[in-house]
Amino acid sequence: MKSTLTTSPRPTTQPAVFKLTASGTFVERMRQISVAIANRAYELFEARGSEHGHDWEDWFRAESELLTPIPAQVVDTDGGFTVRAQVPGFTGKDLEVRADPRRLIIYAKKQETVQQEKGKAVLHGKTSDEMFRVLDLPHEIDPDNITATVKDEVLEVILPKVNPGKKIAVGVKAA
Repeated sequence: MKSTLTTSPRPTTQPAVFKLTASGTFVERMRQISVAIANRAYELFEARGSEHGHDWEDWFRAESELLTPIPAQVVDTDGGFTVRAQVPGFTGKDLEVRADPRRLIIYAKKQETVQQEKGKAVLHGKTSDEMFRVLDLPHEIDPDNITATVKDEVLEVILPKVNPGKKIAVGVKAA
């Protein structure tokens, strides 16, 4: 999967810095997520007495149990797509955005240390928030020229179309 991300110079309230790990790391994490969802979906299948015909229902339920989906809006314009995704509590450094010609993948993961005081002991714990969204696009985009910014907990990704307004001349004969 080819992926590229550039940040726009537009002003933001949060730094538009995106983690771009080696593609092997990203692909491996997506594989782990897929395996975890498949395992949970199979558990749901078995819990129902191995009754066939509910595979999509099991898959979507497993996804909803394991991942928080990222609410997103896709706006189709003449020149491309604008995706606005709600990423509450996440900053640019918590996000990974990947694109190929017909798909956009948004992955958000935040780890924060939590401290709680009880009596004289201080407990340290680590929580992890993880969000994921794959958007299939109805038109081919140019993954080498996407831009992404984060402002007010909204990720905005601009995806230019390939051959956006290709006009075809049509001749009309008079009757």
